[in-house]
Amino acid sequence: MKLGILKTGQPPESARPRFGDYPAMFRRLLGEDAYDYSTFAVDEGQWPAAPDACDAWLITGASCGVYDPLPWIGALKGFLNEARGRAALVGVCFGHQVMAEAFGGKVIQSPKGWGVGEHDYRILSREPWMDGDDTLRLPASHQDQVVELPPGAEVIAANAFTPMGALAWRDQPAISIQLHPEFEPAYATALIEARRGTRYTPDQADQAIASYGGPDDRARVGGWIRNFLAAATL
Repeated sequence: MKLGILKTGQPPESARPRFGDYPAMFRRLLGEDAYDYSTFAVDEGQWPAAPDACDAWLITGASCGVYDPLPWIGALKGFLNEARGRAALVGVCFGHQVMAEAFGGKVIQSPKGWGVGEHDYRILSREPWMDGDDTLRLPASHQDQVVELPPGAEVIAANAFTPMGALAWRDQPAISIQLHPEFEPAYATALIEARRGTRYTPDQADQAIASYGGPDDRARVGGWIRNFLAAATL
């Protein structure tokens, strides 16, 4: 199966030698040999030849907002609409937000502020590609949120801080999540440290780092993505 990764941002420069870029993190999560991967740095102007050039597309996280006036963001929304129904879609963080906007929802910079550290979501709809408990725990790193649900989408996981935390579309093979299954705890900690005193106060940074002391559901959610892709691309 051909899985195209649409890169929309990159880690802090200080973290790249150890952790690689976001496509590398997703390949580690899903399995280096699990798919025939292709990567397109759409934030740098690299685009696939066609919306159906791959069986599925995975849209990564980014540090910008989907409402920022960057030409490639508008182009990405157009690409996703062209890919609709022609390829399976998976969005993570910025990917979750840009899919929502592309398909008729709304994203804002939330007045709640930053969601950072490990967050717990409650499963609201158990999908066929899911297994396990009724909650999940994953790294969060966002201040933007989906606030209006796009037509055809259903909220399948959320918490009080992020009421539209994960979506499944009923009119196309597409899922998205605000949390970061691709973030290893060591990378999440490095990202927090890189933003300490700028995006996060010292207290916010300390509390977020402390939240990484226990297990999370990264591997489990990676399995969910694999299960979804297998079912969506039969």
